[in-house]
Order: sequence, then structure tokens, then C-alpha cells
Amino acid sequence: MISIKSAGTRLLATLAAGAAAGATLLVPSAAHAAPASQTATTAVTAQSAAAPSSGLLRPGQYLKPGQYLRSLNKVYALVMQTDGNAVLVKGRTPIWATMTNRKASSLIMRADGNLVVVSGRTVVWASGTTGSTNAILNVQNDSNLVLYNVRRKPVWSRYMVMVTLNPGRLLTNPVALYSHSRVFRAQMQADGNLVVVKNGKTPIWSTKTISKGAFATMQTDGNFVVYSAAKKPLWATKTTRKGSALQMRDDGKLAIVYGRTTVWVS
Repeated sequence: MISIKSAGTRLLATLAAGAAAGATLLVPSAAHAAPASQTATTAVTAQSAAAPSSGLLRPGQYLKPGQYLRSLNKVYALVMQTDGNAVLVKGRTPIWATMTNRKASSLIMRADGNLVVVSGRTVVWASGTTGSTNAILNVQNDSNLVLYNVRRKPVWSRYMVMVTLNPGRLLTNPVALYSHSRVFRAQMQADGNLVVVKNGKTPIWSTKTISKGAFATMQTDGNFVVYSAAKKPLWATKTTRKGSALQMRDDGKLAIVYGRTTVWVS
């Protein structure tokens, strides 16, 4: 059995990889983005590129490697890096990323409402919002990324993970993992407690961890762990199925799944 201590070593490697991804950040410039006059007319399999200055990614539009979208106030930019990582930046500082690393990937706003990073025909990251037909992504002036449906209601933001937290991903305050119904969410509170909440206000389960600045990670070794800000393990599922993922279910249970096999339930 893999101990929580050894799991902590793996997390450090994961964080180092994330830092390396940030270090290769491409700063938006004319050299990295197609001119607006080109992006307005370029078509690839019935998709159109997004104009860099619009702040919006509309159904069927995409960002190819090196292209970007700026917020209307020009402060923030969503960059599709050549290393396959889609990154939201403020100046040269990354503040959110898909943490994907398939070179030559593109970010596509699909007509079915799902925002995806695609490498060839393989989806390597998704917002999980299929069904919100004709949703539009907005790079907002307040640093948020938001998907709005046709009724102008938000269906996703960069603070949301829908249903599944994949291996190697983190949950940090104020990011939350939502069930498909959106009735339940697992959120890492500022006090260090990971709590499952019903309807945005009623707590129904927690890790009972209190450590300001704590975060949680679904590790690639199959263990889901809450760490202190100093990266010391505070709580863990002690599961060991390499490649497992964490899911927030519509019954209010957190579960670790390996394929179709459930290996742990809260």
C-alpha cells in the first residue's frame, strides 16, 4: 500500500510540472496570433478562429496554438500555448490553466456548449457543459472565464470543475467540484476543510481538516489527499488504483472510480 507520505512526494512532482508549464507561458503578441483580418475568414472543418480582441469565443470558434483572446479592458488574455496548455494570464502571470500538455492542441467552443482542448480527435480537457447549446465563453474584465448559455445565464466558470476531477488535478479555494445536477458541490474552504455542500448552503460531509491554505489533489497514484499549505498530508482516502478519478455524484457522495469500478465512497 502506498503511504500518505510517499503520496506527498508525488504531489511535489506534480506541482513542479505545473510550475514548469507556467514557465513556458507564451505572452500574447502579434507574433503569436493571426491578424484579425485573417481570423475572420479562416475556416477549418466549418469552424472559425476567434478574433483576438473580442473577449468572446462563440460556438464553432477556436484558438489554435499561439492564438489568444483578450478581455475588453486588455488586462487578461486566454492563450492557447504551443505546448498544449490553455492559460489565462494577467500580463506575464498565469492565473488559471487547463494543465494539458499535448502539443498542437486547440481550444474549441463547441456548438453543444462544451469548451474543449482537443489534440487531433482526442479531447484532453473539457468544461463538462454539453447540453448548453450555443454557449459563449467570455474572457471577463474581472479575471474570470465564464460560459454563458443563450439565456445569458452562467453555466461554467474557471472556479468550477464539473463532475470529475481527473488524475493530477487540484482543488484549491475557491474552486469547487460540482455534480451534474449542480445540487451538490465539494469545495475546499479557506479554513482548510473539504466540505460537500447541498444547494450551496447545507454541509453534508467533510474531511474535518482545519489548516488555512490547505488544498486537495487527485493524485495519479489513485490517492485523493488533502494537504496543508506546507504540503504536509492532513487526510487521504488511502486508495491505490493508479489512474483513478474523483467524482461528485448526484446522490451527494464523493467517489473514486477506476473505469466503471468504484474504489471509494465518502
